[in-house]
Amino acid sequence: MTERKEVLDYGMALPGAYMDAPFHDDNWVLLRFRKNKKAFAWTYEKDGTMRVNVKVDPQWRDFWRNAYPSILPGYHQNKDHWNTVILDGTIPDEEIKRMIAESYDLIVKQK
Repeated sequence: MTERKEVLDYGMALPGAYMDAPFHDDNWVLLRFRKNKKAFAWTYEKDGTMRVNVKVDPQWRDFWRNAYPSILPGYHQNKDHWNTVILDGTIPDEEIKRMIAESYDLIVKQK
């Protein structure tokens, strides 16, 4: 995955997901869960690359950051609970999908 559309298409296939652009800025498109309005993926372009922020269980946070140089602490978000995934083609699609799905699972549980 290197494009926003790929992330949004995958996320929109999850039950109850919808897109939102709450900042009135076309650069920021979020995926949220309809029942609690919590975001599970924040897509944006920064420094010439598309990125997605995903919620992460703190016990897995460092695993992902150590596994791939393109995974950083969450940009503009809580660094303990969010990772930024740089969509530069260095992370296999299945791993990105796994992180998005895990983020979705974490927010679905919240009220």
